Amino acid sequence: MQQESLIEYGSRRVIITITAIFCALLEIVDTTIVNVALNDMRGNMGATLSEIGWVVTAYAIGNVIIVPMTSWLSQQFGRRNYFAASIIIFTASSFLCGNSTSMWELIIFRFIQGLGGGALLVTSQTIITESYPPEKRGIAQAIYGLGVIIGPTLGPPLGGFITDNYSWPYIFYINIPIGVIATLLTLQFVRSPKYGEKRGMSEIDFLGIGLLAVMVGSLQFVLERGQEDDWFNDPTITALSVTSALALFFFIWRELTYKNPIVELRVLKNGNLRVGTVLSFIMGFGLYGSTFIIPLYTQGSLGWTATQSGMLMIPAALTTAFMMPLIGTLLGKGFPQQYMVASGMFLFFVFCFWGYKIITPADTGSDAFFWMLIVRGVGMGLLFIPITTLSLSGLKGQEIGQGAAFTGMMRQLGGSFGVALITTFMARRNMMHRSDLVAKLDVNDPDVINRVNNLQHTFGAKGMDPHKALNSGYQLLDYTVSRQAATLSYMDVFLYLGILFLICVPFVLMVKAKKAPKLDPSAMH
Repeated sequence: MQQESLIEYGSRRVIITITAIFCALLEIVDTTIVNVALNDMRGNMGATLSEIGWVVTAYAIGNVIIVPMTSWLSQQFGRRNYFAASIIIFTASSFLCGNSTSMWELIIFRFIQGLGGGALLVTSQTIITESYPPEKRGIAQAIYGLGVIIGPTLGPPLGGFITDNYSWPYIFYINIPIGVIATLLTLQFVRSPKYGEKRGMSEIDFLGIGLLAVMVGSLQFVLERGQEDDWFNDPTITALSVTSALALFFFIWRELTYKNPIVELRVLKNGNLRVGTVLSFIMGFGLYGSTFIIPLYTQGSLGWTATQSGMLMIPAALTTAFMMPLIGTLLGKGFPQQYMVASGMFLFFVFCFWGYKIITPADTGSDAFFWMLIVRGVGMGLLFIPITTLSLSGLKGQEIGQGAAFTGMMRQLGGSFGVALITTFMARRNMMHRSDLVAKLDVNDPDVINRVNNLQHTFGAKGMDPHKALNSGYQLLDYTVSRQAATLSYMDVFLYLGILFLICVPFVLMVKAKKAPKLDPSAMH
């Protein structure tokens, strides 16, 4: 009888794990899948470049607002009910996004989709972590990590394929069958833990919810739109930056003094979780930053299609997938987490330095990127699971969900900071390199004169009159300068991103990782 119940529990655990991974994958794929379809959406809806950017921004804002509240909402409504409701919200809003007929309809439904999606990521992590005993936590995080690492990589090629072969609404419609199956499996197999009681309406921290929404919503807006709106020269960006800072101050004060806080900040007394949240931020910065910069370079400078750029990332994702079980097994045998994280940080530096060396304005084949991206895949595998396991290793019961919410939010914010800072940095470096290159083009320099004359003769041979041929020669020279400046900017991004990770290595080695204590039985279900 006991044997049968163990088999039943084992098979239920497998179903719960698969359901949770699919939900995490859905959420993360949707963060990046729309990027390659934005041009098609803009054409269909007659939107400006500024308006279409809101399709990405609205989802990110909804995501970041809900992530820190997931632990409290799970307690308030029961984890199974909240998880199922989040999948339903995500699936229904996916259908509405695909059916949108105006730009603002699409933006509103993307925001709602972000509110549903944010919960999927953190709650999936908590469900998987609590479904496994302490000695198998490493394996559990490895399984969950597959979705988190592969998701951003799968988004662009999948979005490119669907947009090229069907039409952009289908990037939302593919969520519907998976969402329906995940909802049914959640209602059937997921159990809510025993700890925690519902709060009465009078005990709910509505002020905390409001301050949190204002803080992260304003911050996300500033990060997403700052570069396009010229940062603090724009009054809206300045006002929202001040608003976010004030909301953060009052939010921390409120959560530390209120009896029933919406976000339990006291859980950060755990040293491992504090270190883990910082490392999650840096990992998000590198993961989303590099996932953003490589397609930008291959499409912008090398002229690749969205599908080609996305396919380039797949071998690295498969490498990470292959690494996950190995790393999970090593962690289960007590291998120190800080050594793995330090190795992952160093490998990410190697990947960045390699990128710095191979980037050229000339055509570069996909084979030049292959081993470089394999190194990135191994590095990401060594980062994700050990950081997550280290973060949650000293927590038990309800604290696991609260800790997962912090690391999830910091990873998302790290990604937002990464993309925003890289965009700004590239724009500034591009202007600087262009000015330097133009300054070296002396019109009296014999080499420059010969180059322009040769270009004029080339265009003249194609039937252009001398004046038009001369102008075309100058335009081609200007294009060459712009391309060279862009290449130098990409090189700078790779170099500085690599240096950031290299600097972190000695600090990570100083961390004292504690072994996970036995999990409180109340956390099991």
